Amino acid sequence: MKCPYCAKIDNKVIDSRLSKDGRSIRRRRECLGCGRRFTTYEKLEDVLPMVVKKDGRREAFNREKITSGIRKACQKRPISVTRIEEFTDALEFHFQELGAREVDSSEVGERVINELRAWDEVAYVRFASVYRQFRDINEFMAELKGILKSRQEKGGED
Repeated sequence: MKCPYCAKIDNKVIDSRLSKDGRSIRRRRECLGCGRRFTTYEKLEDVLPMVVKKDGRREAFNREKITSGIRKACQKRPISVTRIEEFTDALEFHFQELGAREVDSSEVGERVINELRAWDEVAYVRFASVYRQFRDINEFMAELKGILKSRQEKGGED
């Protein structure tokens, strides 16, 4: 492992710990060149399906792309980074366990949008506005009316 400070490859492991979910190992290392310490994570390489986009293109399952989209939707909302990471872990695990070689992007998007709807209406609408690609304000308003109707049916505030 290359030292992020001096780029030397000689280092020693000081401490190793299993992560909470048991799927990765955290290692504290000390560079033998400069003496500084740094952390690395060792994770089993997952075999994830290719994501088939609406236009037929295929992309590798990209955890960072999903996490980034969720974080943008949740920006300045009362949703913790831990909650986002745990959901992304569960999403990644779900698609890994499916064992399918390919999955439609709509399946990934629907899982995300349904989770956001349960977490926070504002985050949901933010994500939906990009994911559903509203063409105009009328489509956006129709989505908002659906949220308000759902809230009234549940007996929530208006």
